[in-house]
Amino acid sequence: MKTSLRRIWAMIYRHLAVYRRSWPRVAEIAYWPTLNLLIWGFTASYIAHLRGAPGVQTGGALIAGVLLWEITLRGQLGVTLGFLEEIWSRNLGHIFVSPLRPAELLAALLSVSLLRTLAGLFPATIIAYLLYHYNILLLGPVLLLFFVNLLFMGWWIALGIVSLLFRYGAGAEALAWTIAFGITPVACVYYPASALPVWLQPVAMALPAAHVFAGMRAGLFQHAADWPDLASACALNLAWMLLAIVVFSAEFRRARIRGALISIGE
Repeated sequence: MKTSLRRIWAMIYRHLAVYRRSWPRVAEIAYWPTLNLLIWGFTASYIAHLRGAPGVQTGGALIAGVLLWEITLRGQLGVTLGFLEEIWSRNLGHIFVSPLRPAELLAALLSVSLLRTLAGLFPATIIAYLLYHYNILLLGPVLLLFFVNLLFMGWWIALGIVSLLFRYGAGAEALAWTIAFGITPVACVYYPASALPVWLQPVAMALPAAHVFAGMRAGLFQHAADWPDLASACALNLAWMLLAIVVFSAEFRRARIRGALISIGE
């Protein structure tokens, strides 16, 4: 059976329809990125006024870190919340009784995640410019590489969480909110990996985010992209994504054999 764009669009539309008449859901998309930006933005503004020129660079790095890290957080939540919607509505069994294939479901969830991420970051980016006079687009074309790498990181984290939901059921749904946020200290969003204890630095360097944010700081402080770090981020993302797909496929087959696709969420 070939992949059907029609089935993928049907699943995308199913999720978009949920937001069409629910303003609280729409507001929630932009709420957390905006809240984080306000908290860290005012902190960055204070640092900038306190320390002069070096403070301006540090403040800019904090604001850029907030905006870019939200790509990973929103990307991951976009996939896992979309999957949890199917569990909460007891629709997962109905989906897989239909001709929909797992790859098509994933394509739909990733597409919805991308839309949610863009919708959540757009108002935060505007607020960053209006309140703090910070324009993240000044990072230049390399910003697209930052975006893609951090989004892919959010996606493979999400695939790992969905795999755990297949194995442990809705009881593991709290992981949708905790795993990506728990990675933040070793993602080196606001500081370089050298700020971590020596034994923790290899963990940070195994994550694409640490390399992306190292590249971001190089662009801000040295006005030159750190291409080796970006290449490392791409390679790590590819490795982690392949591993996540393998684990997802294995857990999906296991859940289908156990009949968990019907009973999950009950």
